[in-house]
Amino acid sequence: MFVAAPPSNPPAIFDVRPTLGASNLAQSIEEKLRDGLGHLKQSVSLNPGLSGAYAELAEIEEECSISGWDGYDALPVHPLSVEFARQFLGALPLGIQAPSIGADPDGHVTLEWFRSPGRILSISISPEGQLHYASLFGSSKQYGSEPFSGSIPESVLELAIKILG
Repeated sequence: MFVAAPPSNPPAIFDVRPTLGASNLAQSIEEKLRDGLGHLKQSVSLNPGLSGAYAELAEIEEECSISGWDGYDALPVHPLSVEFARQFLGALPLGIQAPSIGADPDGHVTLEWFRSPGRILSISISPEGQLHYASLFGSSKQYGSEPFSGSIPESVLELAIKILG
């Protein structure tokens, strides 16, 4: 079960958080909420660049599907990395600008938010669903790994909001 909740930090308009509702009414409300959010997520003004990000991901999937796509020894982009990246984009809260999409030579998909040389977040998505991230915000550096299970880990989302803010 999910409910709309106000954001802890702008620029997200709101996000969806799980609840424990199990009744038929709760399930019906959850279904209607998901349908409504699906329509809202198609909005260009509420999800800047998201449709372009999906197109960019499809282009990366096609262009980087063979060994050596970089002119050296790069591995093909792994289909599971692409699928996790697609799910990650779908899990972005409304109002969050879509990242740029790229590929790593190890076959992972890369998502990047770049505001300036001192404000950047890069996330590499493995075929196992691990989000390996590194950010730079002024002289502050943060990095780590988090599992991706359909929703963006709060630590990663907070970094994106900080970079974009």
